[in-house]
Amino acid sequence: MQLDELWVSTEVSGVAGGVRNGLSYVMFDNVAFHRTDTKGLRADQGDTGKVQVLLFDVKDRDLIGYMRPNLNIRQYCCTEDLVDKTRCQPNTLIVQQREKNSDWPIVMDIYFDGDSTVAYADDEVIAIEETGMYHLWFVNCDSRLTDLQITGRTIWKNPSGYLPGMMMGFLPFFGGLSLAYLVLGLLWMFAMMRSWRDLISLQLYISVVLFFNMLECSVWYFDYVNFNNSGIRPYNITVWAVVIGTLRKTVSRLLILVVAMGYGLVTPTLGGYGSKVLTLGGSYLVASLTLDVVSNVGNVDDMTSSAKLILVLPVAIIDAILILWVFSSLSKTLNKLASRKQAAKLSMYRQFTNVLAFGTLVSVGWIGYEMYFKVTDVYNERWEEDWMTGAFWYVTNLALIFAICYLWAPSQNVMRYAYSELDGDLDAEELAAAQAQALAEKEDEETGKMD
Repeated sequence: MQLDELWVSTEVSGVAGGVRNGLSYVMFDNVAFHRTDTKGLRADQGDTGKVQVLLFDVKDRDLIGYMRPNLNIRQYCCTEDLVDKTRCQPNTLIVQQREKNSDWPIVMDIYFDGDSTVAYADDEVIAIEETGMYHLWFVNCDSRLTDLQITGRTIWKNPSGYLPGMMMGFLPFFGGLSLAYLVLGLLWMFAMMRSWRDLISLQLYISVVLFFNMLECSVWYFDYVNFNNSGIRPYNITVWAVVIGTLRKTVSRLLILVVAMGYGLVTPTLGGYGSKVLTLGGSYLVASLTLDVVSNVGNVDDMTSSAKLILVLPVAIIDAILILWVFSSLSKTLNKLASRKQAAKLSMYRQFTNVLAFGTLVSVGWIGYEMYFKVTDVYNERWEEDWMTGAFWYVTNLALIFAICYLWAPSQNVMRYAYSELDGDLDAEELAAAQAQALAEKEDEETGKMD
């Protein structure tokens, strides 16, 4: 029965030019209903079928249909036994009007005439004057109609543009986040320029992560700006935002993992774990990209619970493996530093461990809140807060990246500090890698002097 369901925010924000003119409406544009079965119908028969269009605020949901107390199900189409109970007409949608505003919910009847195969809805504009979550249903309760198809479109506008109300908070959020990453990136670049002779490979990886974060937030911001101004979500921009975002999440997770393993500061290589790290990263990239594409590209409404569970489950499993690996690696790194009595590095990694532990606890708490939020808001009545559940993870990521940048900030002595204590305690493979790196640096220095 429910063929389409959309939302609109209608909070009045003043009158301005262009799309930000303070007006909210739902407009029908060439909406038509098509049927193929006209057998036995004549052109002079008049009404031979009726389709109904229903527009309502979610707070009026109890006015739609009839709840059968014995079966605990809601029936939407009127039958003979419900005529006296609901004052409805058989084979039509059961709708009660508001007591204080009899114009809502809005029901439009669209008739098929004679043996015609198409019935058109009027191209009209319905003004929205109250803030809320609005739903649009196309309903067929007429037993004479089967195999209906719908063509056309509906245009939904808020006072400040075409962006759906549940997404409106992302517009200033991604703008502010892009600015935050820009500032952090400039500070990081300035620090790298000052110590460019003494950079370690880990700091270059941090630069890549910063770039992906800033790029993702900027692309999402322009995606939402364009959506809000035009009412159309460009396929290409959205795909780019999703792909860049997935790359950012993958690279960020791998960065935290290799830092936890001591790469760049405790050991110059990942040993035999390099291929395993890449395999896990590739698996996360594929699983996360699939979920993000289905969730964002060409889609505004939420996925069904079953479809979302199938796509979320692999991402959750890989995330759990990553978390366990990170803390396991941190434990080994801390033990190694403690046994070598490398106090400075040990203090640094303890700070990093505290940051990760705090972030993990907050994240687990937030997941619990998200579950509570979804369970207690089945009908999206708290739609104005919905964007915050997704924004939290971007803020958490920013905090982790900031902590890593602070702890592993470039300095003139970073190369000497990084390997100053790599002595006889190194494994054979680590010692060989450190010696090779030192030899290469010495050759580069001699070559520079000759030039």
